[in-house]
Amino acid sequence: MSLKIERLESSFVKEISYILMEEVKDEDIRFVTITGCDITNDLSFAKVYFTVLDMNKKNLTIKALDRAKSFIRGELSKRIDMRHTPELTFIFDESIEYGNKIEKIIDKINNEEKNNQD
Repeated sequence: MSLKIERLESSFVKEISYILMEEVKDEDIRFVTITGCDITNDLSFAKVYFTVLDMNKKNLTIKALDRAKSFIRGELSKRIDMRHTPELTFIFDESIEYGNKIEKIIDKINNEEKNNQD
């Protein structure tokens, strides 16, 4: 992957996080964390990965982000110097949820081993 794309991805994460925090008025997007971004080599598409504090609001958040997509893209075009701002696709980041699940399993195993030793 090129250094230019890596820098753009990093800038997208930072700028989208800021836009969501400061510019977007939708309450369903208030507690979204942008965890990463993958931009295609031709710079036409960007997958933006996010997670939410409250898992019960996951679907609401996806819908709200889709509604705000064009606004966010417009703001990005003002902030990041590019000829063409990529189309945005928001994707829920399963990796954090998966990591938490693995951590709970490990804790459970450790507690069971500890109880068996007593």
